[in-house]
Amino acid sequence: MSVHEISPPVERQTFRDAMSRLGAAVNIITTDGPAGRAGFTASAVCSVTDSPPTLLVCLNRSASVWPVFRDNGYLCVNTLASGHEDLSTLFGGKTPMAERFLAARWHTLTSGSPLLDGALVSFDCKITQVVSVGTHDTLFCEVLALVRNEEPHGLAWFDRGYHHFSRQEAR
Repeated sequence: MSVHEISPPVERQTFRDAMSRLGAAVNIITTDGPAGRAGFTASAVCSVTDSPPTLLVCLNRSASVWPVFRDNGYLCVNTLASGHEDLSTLFGGKTPMAERFLAARWHTLTSGSPLLDGALVSFDCKITQVVSVGTHDTLFCEVLALVRNEEPHGLAWFDRGYHHFSRQEAR
C-alpha cells in the first residue's frame, strides 16, 4: 500500500492556514474599459515567462469584479510599496469602487487600465488566456508596458499580516 492510498485529503482550512505561511508581494489589480472600472487586492500574482513577458493573476469567479475584468480583457498589476497598507485594505474590502479609486492618484499607459502613482512597479497587460481551476480563474496576462519606481521599500503579505521589506544592493 502506498502512502498516497492511506493519506486523508487535505482539508480546505488546513490548506488555507498553510498558504498563510507563503509570503507574497501585495498588488492592486485594476482595469478600465467598456465594462467599467474595477480593482481588487491580490497576492496571487506570478511571473510566467519573459518571452513574451507574461504574468498570471488569480481571481475568484464569485468576486463582484470578475465580470468587469473578463469583459474588459486588459488589466494592470500594481505592486505596492511600503505605506500602501490602507490602500490595500480598501481595495480588498467591500468599499464602493469609486471610493477606492479616489484614495490614490492614477494614470494610464497602453491598455487604459489605472496605474497607481508610487507603486513599486506597474505591469500594463492584455489578458491572453483564462484557465479555470476550482473556484478561481487564472488570467495569463501579456505585459504591454511597465513603469518602475525606485522606492526601496516594498510591502509583503505573510501570516495574515503586512510586512515591509527593503531592496538590497546586488551582490
